[in-house]
Amino acid sequence: MEHIFVINPYAGKHDSTEEVTQKVRDYAVGHPGFSHSIYVTKAPGDATVFVKKWISDHPDTHVRFYSCGGDGTLNEVVTGIIDGAGDPQKVQVTVHANGSGNDYIKYYATHADFNDVALLVDGAPHPVDVMKVNDRYSINVIDIGFDATVCKTGNDVKHKPLIGGRNSYTTGIVKGLFTARTNYVRMSVDGQPFFDGYMLLTTLSNGRFHGGRFMCAPRSKNDDGLVEVTLLKPMSLVRFAQLLGDYTDGTFLDDRKARQHIQYRQGSTVEVASNEAFWLVIDGEMLHSKHYRVQNLRHAVTFVAPKAR
Repeated sequence: MEHIFVINPYAGKHDSTEEVTQKVRDYAVGHPGFSHSIYVTKAPGDATVFVKKWISDHPDTHVRFYSCGGDGTLNEVVTGIIDGAGDPQKVQVTVHANGSGNDYIKYYATHADFNDVALLVDGAPHPVDVMKVNDRYSINVIDIGFDATVCKTGNDVKHKPLIGGRNSYTTGIVKGLFTARTNYVRMSVDGQPFFDGYMLLTTLSNGRFHGGRFMCAPRSKNDDGLVEVTLLKPMSLVRFAQLLGDYTDGTFLDDRKARQHIQYRQGSTVEVASNEAFWLVIDGEMLHSKHYRVQNLRHAVTFVAPKAR
């Protein structure tokens, strides 16, 4: 098997190219049969172009791509695999965690586990779902409404001191509280009406975490073919503050007091529309449209979780 490390030098707080390269070289010294290469991306979207072309040029080769960055880098690599018609039996993907958030990997293990090259090489493959969003893809979480404003703000400030880095999502929350607490949408799930009105936020999830530490989809399974649809209705600032702790640790769906503010459903296809174009976030990347169709593609890619310690 070929092992290809796709490094995004702009992910996280600093360029991790030298760090990752040295770790890979150190591992290779002790494992002479380890066939590997390193590719450093040059611009946004370059990981997708590289992965798609590599698969096209090597259709019969078993390969594992290591996404060295954050959730956005993983999204690019996964998109390249799908657009390149990568066979899940031959093409795998995993993460060397170098981003500021790396939310998807929290489904499986710790940040440290996903920074250990040996554990990743010896990891276990899992077929996982990917959501198709119009002509784009999302492996983790789609954010609409309040969270879209939060994520856009987080992206804008992620490289700034104090308010950026791991504090980016919190900075976005502060802005969202003043600008994005009511958002009109029409939604259906598997062709059935789900919601029509003003909401605070909606998440469509295969993963369980977003925003660095918030467990937005505690019941999600990333291989069952179903999207977790969680909608929070508008509420007062006081009630929002009370709910935030439960939203962080993932207990909000079981909170009786919170149920009046929540609509929840599972489904394989979700339609979301509004009268005006609105922001939607896929794995940290922004989209802007009046209508989105989200279809869950079951077992679209093979993801490798690190070997248990």
